[in-house]
Amino acid sequence: MSLETVRAFFAAHAPDIEVIVTPTSSATVTLAAEAHGVLPAQIAKTICLRVGERTMLVVTSGIARLDNRKFKDQFGGKPRMLDADEVVAATSHPVGGVCPFGLPAPLPVYCDVSLREFDEVVPAAGATNAAVRIAPQRMTDLVGAGWVDVCQ
Repeated sequence: MSLETVRAFFAAHAPDIEVIVTPTSSATVTLAAEAHGVLPAQIAKTICLRVGERTMLVVTSGIARLDNRKFKDQFGGKPRMLDADEVVAATSHPVGGVCPFGLPAPLPVYCDVSLREFDEVVPAAGATNAAVRIAPQRMTDLVGAGWVDVCQ
């Protein structure tokens, strides 16, 4: 179902972008980089977080780590990662396939500036073996994301 909502999202908003399904898992940064022949830093990992009562998605470079001080300065609180069941409830996507596309309800999406280093990044696409290749700015435009600097 989640993969299908992502496919429907791209069919409606960016039909030129192909959802790539691989025979092997791309659920981790390392596996995704191997499956798609890119640097681990080019994997756009999507993290589902809660700050107080706000749930949000933060998309970062595959090798970036959240900086708690920067995050708190940006969002006014400490981030808490959601557990696997909470992630599925918020996004409809399984852990390892979380992305900002094809969500069941709108969530705030933020892209870390670590993604701007690349012409193309590879975020997941709703399944642990699905992804897309996309320019970082196009991704932010498609999902209405804001740019933030919250990583080390």
